[in-house]
This record gives sequence, C-alpha cells and structure tokens, in this order.
Amino acid sequence: MSAASTTGLAVRPARLEDAPRIVDFNHRLASETEQKDLDRATLAKGVDAILREPRLGRYFVAVAGERIVGQVAFTEEWSDWRNGSIWWLQSVFVDEAWRGRGVFRLLLNQVSALARETGVIGLRLYVERHNQRAQATYARNGFRDAGYAVMERIPL
Repeated sequence: MSAASTTGLAVRPARLEDAPRIVDFNHRLASETEQKDLDRATLAKGVDAILREPRLGRYFVAVAGERIVGQVAFTEEWSDWRNGSIWWLQSVFVDEAWRGRGVFRLLLNQVSALARETGVIGLRLYVERHNQRAQATYARNGFRDAGYAVMERIPL
C-alpha cells in the first residue's frame, strides 16, 4: 500500500524502528484518556508483537517529514452475523501539537482504503465516555454510537 499524503503529511505502515515513538504515544494515550500509567516494558513487548506479526494487528503512522505525529492500529474481528471482517481501530493518538490539523482523518482515510481493498465490511472503535473531543472527531468522520456498552474482565 502506498503512502497517502496531504498538506505536508504522509501516512505509511509502521516499521520496527517506529516502536519507541509508538510506545511513547500509547503511554501518553493511556495517561490522557484513562489516567493509567502503563508499564513501559510490557507496552514495548505488545507493540513489538504487533509490528512483527501482522495477524495480531497493524499500525499506521502519520509523519511530517521524518517525525511521527500520529498513529492508529487495527485488529480484526469476524462477524458471523454479517459474514465479514470488521476492523477495530485502536491506539488512536495524535501528538497534541498536531491535533485539529487533519492527522486523524488522513490516518482513517488510509486504513479505510485498505479495508475496502481487502473486503472489510466496517470499522469500529471504542472511546472513553468523558472524551467529548474524541467523540466529536469520530462523529465528524462518520462514526456513530453503536448502542453497546463495552465490558471487560481483565485480568482473567
């Protein structure tokens, strides 16, 4: 897949050497949105696993020159109800200095194009209830409340 570009920004698949920046972004994301201080060693192993094994998911990064200014990852869910794959967007983060400048839209457009090319039937994401700014961004980009509450049992 070729890199997309607009207004001096480009989107490309993440590479192994991008791991430190992705780890930093994920750490900042957890702190900003959930007030969690993730263990960096565990986070680094998780990012490395995805970068090395695409069946686990894929990262795309937005770059301004050589500097990574945003990221998105996706993982795949099979929907038996729809007989198709749905990609879950995860680890969505745009550096604070670059917010409001179309970085997320560029990342989303790249992932959406790849999803259409590979027959994916839809995209999903979850967002913190209190994160009104992110919710507004997602709504402007065509996402709607799916009517579900996300529940978890972590750790098992």
